[in-house]
Amino acid sequence: MKKNLFLLGLLVCSMATMAQTEKAEKPESWYFKLGGSYFNQTASTEFPEVGGQAPNRDVYSGTLTNNKLVSRESITGSFGQGFRSGITAGYRFSTRLGVEMSANYYISNSKTMAQTTDRLYGYDPATTAATYISFTAEGQIKAFDLAPSIVMFLGDAHGFEPYTKVGVIVPIHGTLDIKTDRELLTYVGANQVAKNNIYSKDVVKPNPTIGFMAALGTSYKLGKRISAFAELEYRNFTVHGKTKETTEYTVNGQDALATRNTSQRYTNYHKKLDVNSNNVLFNPNTATPDTADTTRPNDKMDELSSYVGISGLGLTLGVKYSL
Repeated sequence: MKKNLFLLGLLVCSMATMAQTEKAEKPESWYFKLGGSYFNQTASTEFPEVGGQAPNRDVYSGTLTNNKLVSRESITGSFGQGFRSGITAGYRFSTRLGVEMSANYYISNSKTMAQTTDRLYGYDPATTAATYISFTAEGQIKAFDLAPSIVMFLGDAHGFEPYTKVGVIVPIHGTLDIKTDRELLTYVGANQVAKNNIYSKDVVKPNPTIGFMAALGTSYKLGKRISAFAELEYRNFTVHGKTKETTEYTVNGQDALATRNTSQRYTNYHKKLDVNSNNVLFNPNTATPDTADTTRPNDKMDELSSYVGISGLGLTLGVKYSL
């Protein structure tokens, strides 16, 4: 027991001596970094529904009396692929230990979330007119975040100084923008009698969340205070929807947003839906995304909360200035 206590005391004294030596060699200091990143997604999940449409790539074929689904492909992916720019303030306690706080702006690549081709949409028996719909919904995330982290420096060698860091990601502001293009073709027999192009943009705002990040990097000294740096970073977090608003709606290029009622323009996301929810699945007379035949058109739509992933592995390049 005494031997173990002696060894523990010796270890503590050695660590204290090392810390004092490191502090003497390189006193506390501030530094700042400016960099740009590109991330690739590392995990794919099934996207949430878009306007009641499942995350599938569906193709229909046939006429009014034989309009059948001929192929279906599940659409999966992540919004973890995209570009990021950021600025970082760091404080170095010693040659080995420091902390950083990064402020970043991220914009993901656009991702197809749902797609349908030539589905029978409506039929008017009075005129025998049949309408078919094709649409594509594309999503894109834009976000500001803060990322505090702890940094461990691994030592200088020939101008290079490798380091590792771990931290958390705290989104401050962000949206998921979903842009949907719809084409409606109306036929009487084999003759096309009408064509309508409908475009909408929905903006989804998230609930507060937090993510994880880890990085391995190195800096290379270019001058007394200036260094270049490179980091390989992994990050992982998910975002849950809170509200959705249709901010743009056009028909054949003309603004038609005013024609949409409250239930068609606004959505609240919930963990649970029941008969009191303004949702057609639980209350058939309530609002639906594509019609105005509602009993509660002045209430916001209620839908189940869904989430999207923003996991990715990225490379960051930039410059560092030390005070």
